[in-house]
Amino acid sequence: MATKLNSGGSGTRSSVAIFVVVGLCCFFYLLGAWQRSGFGKGDFIALQMTKGGADCNILPDLNFETHHGGEAGVVYDSDSTIKTIKPCDPKYTDYTPCQDQRRAMTFPRENMNYRERHCPPENEKLRCLIPAPKGYVTPFPWPKSRDYVPYANAPYKSLTVEKAIQNWIQYEGNVFRFPGGGTQFPQGADAYIDQLASVIPIKNGTVRTALDTGCGVASWGAYLWKRNVIAMSFAPRDSHEAQVQFALERGVPAVIGVLGTIKMPYPSAAFDMAHCSRCLIPWGVNDGMYMMEVDRVLRPGGYWVLSGPPINWRNFYKAWQRPKEELEEEQRKIEEIAKLLCWEKKSEKGETAIWQKSVNAESCRRSEDDSQATFCETAEADDVWYKKMEKCITPYPKANRDEDSEGEVKPFPERLNAVPPRIASGSIPGVSVDTYMEDNKTWKKHVKVYKNTIKIIDSGRYRNIMDMNAGFGGFAAALESPKLWVMNVVPTIAKKNTLGVVFERGLIGIYHDWCEAFSTYPRTYDLIHANRVFSLYKDKCNFEDILVEMDRILRPEGAVIIRDEVDVIVKVKKIVAGMRWVTKLMDHEDGPLVPEKILIAVKQYWVVGDNSTSSQ
Repeated sequence: MATKLNSGGSGTRSSVAIFVVVGLCCFFYLLGAWQRSGFGKGDFIALQMTKGGADCNILPDLNFETHHGGEAGVVYDSDSTIKTIKPCDPKYTDYTPCQDQRRAMTFPRENMNYRERHCPPENEKLRCLIPAPKGYVTPFPWPKSRDYVPYANAPYKSLTVEKAIQNWIQYEGNVFRFPGGGTQFPQGADAYIDQLASVIPIKNGTVRTALDTGCGVASWGAYLWKRNVIAMSFAPRDSHEAQVQFALERGVPAVIGVLGTIKMPYPSAAFDMAHCSRCLIPWGVNDGMYMMEVDRVLRPGGYWVLSGPPINWRNFYKAWQRPKEELEEEQRKIEEIAKLLCWEKKSEKGETAIWQKSVNAESCRRSEDDSQATFCETAEADDVWYKKMEKCITPYPKANRDEDSEGEVKPFPERLNAVPPRIASGSIPGVSVDTYMEDNKTWKKHVKVYKNTIKIIDSGRYRNIMDMNAGFGGFAAALESPKLWVMNVVPTIAKKNTLGVVFERGLIGIYHDWCEAFSTYPRTYDLIHANRVFSLYKDKCNFEDILVEMDRILRPEGAVIIRDEVDVIVKVKKIVAGMRWVTKLMDHEDGPLVPEKILIAVKQYWVVGDNSTSSQ
C-alpha cells in the first residue's frame, strides 16, 4: 500500500478504495489519533493501516445492486466518467465569494451597501477548490482555541498593531494570543460581562441567545460561552483585517455581516440580548431604522446593550475628542427611539447603557393609533432574505400580544426540549406539538448512529458544526454539548419557516440560500451535516456548486454527513469522487430497504502548492 494519498487521477480513486475497504470507523479512529498527536498529515493514516496498528470494527460496504438494480452502479463507474475539480489559484486562499472586496467597491457606499452580500453571477463562479495556506494546522481544541490561534491559519498581523492598547490580540511566535480585551473592555471581557450580569439575568438561563453587532474578534461572545450564553457575532468583511476569521478560528460563532440596507438574516423575536460595544453603527440616523431592526430580532423582554459613544457623553466627550453638542444630540436621538420602541432603560453606568424591551404589547401601552409609531404592514415578519430594512416597528409575535400570553420561553437548558411558543401557539401551519416531539425523537436516534460511526464527533475535535437544513434544530439539540456549537441554517426555499423555533430552543441559526455562497471565510466548519439539502435544491441549482461551497467552508480533515434519497446520493457521490474527499456509503438506520442513505466524507489535508493531499 502506498503511504501517500495523491490528488486527482487514478491515484486518488485507488486511495479512496483502500479507505472504503478499511471502513470509516477505522478512518475516524485514526483521524482522531493523528490530530491529537499534532502530526496533521495524511501519511499517518496510510502508515498505520499498512502496519495494521488500528483495532477497528470494519463497516461493511453497501451492496447497492441488491436493492437498487443498476441505478446505483454509477457510484462505481469507470474512471473516465469522473470530473476532477481542480484547486483554485493560491490568491483565493481567503476568498469569500459574496463579500469579494473588488466587487464590493463597485456598489454605493451609502448606508454600508457596498459591505453587504453581493454574490458573483453564474459565469463568474470559481468552481474550484480553495486551498489552505501553507503550514495550516488543525485548530486547538476548545477552550484553548478561545485564547490561541495558530499564526499559519490566519497570517495577518495588522490587528496586533491597530488594537495593541485595547488588548484584542497579541502575536507570540507561531501563535496569536487573545487576552479577552476589547475597545470598551481593555481589562478583559469577564469583568465587563460581570458588570452586565448585575443588571441582566445571565446566570439563571433566562438569557441564552445573544447578537453581537460589529463584534471585532468576538471576545465578548467567546467569554459568554462559559456562562452558557451563545452569541451570534458579526462584523463586515475586513473592516479590520481578518476579524471574523479570527473569531471562527477561535471556535466562536460568527458570520460576515453588516447593518446596511437589507434586513438581518434572522427571524423576529429571536435573541434574548443584543450588544454593541463601540460597533460604530449610527443608531440615531435614518429615523432609527437600525434600532428598529434590532427591535425586530429582539425577543419580548430581551435586552439591548450599548457601550461607548455617546453614552454618558458629559463625562467622556473630551476623551473621545468629539464635540459635546454632537454627542448630546446623538444620545438624545437614541433615547427618543428607544422610548418609541417601548424599551425601558435599566442602567447607565460608565460608558454602558442597558435597555429592556417590553414583555408584551399590551404592557407597552402603545397602539397603532399613536401618530409617532409606524408599525410594519408586512404579514410575514420573518420574510427577510434580501428584503429592504424598514423604518417601522415590527408587531409582537402572536404569543406575546397581551398580559396573559404564554409567549415566554423557559430558561436554558429546559427550553432546549420544551415545546417552543411558536409551535404551542400554532404559528407554524401544519406543525403540531406531536410533530415536534416526534422530530426530536427521530434526531436523537440519528445522532446516536452518527456518534457510533464517527467516534470523535463529541470528543472536542469538532467545535464549529453546521446543519445545512436544520428544520426544528433536532440535530443540534441531540448534539448539545459545551464542547461544540451548531450553526442551524434554514434554507430560504424550505417548505416551513422554522428558524424562530430554533432560537426558542436556545440554539442559534441563520437563513440562507444554498444556490449562493455562505457569509463566512474558508475553513470555518469542522463538521457539516446536510439532511436532504440536495433533494431540496435538485431543481434550483447545480449540485457541484453546493459541494464546492461545502468544501470551501470545511476545514482540512473536517467531516461531512449527507443524508438523502438514494438517487440523489448517487449523483452527489459521483461529483465528490472528483474532489479531495474520502467517502463511505451507509444504509439507513432502519435497514437497507429504506430508500434514504447516508454518505459520510472526510476532506483530506492539502495546502497551497501541494500536488497531493499529503505535504511533501
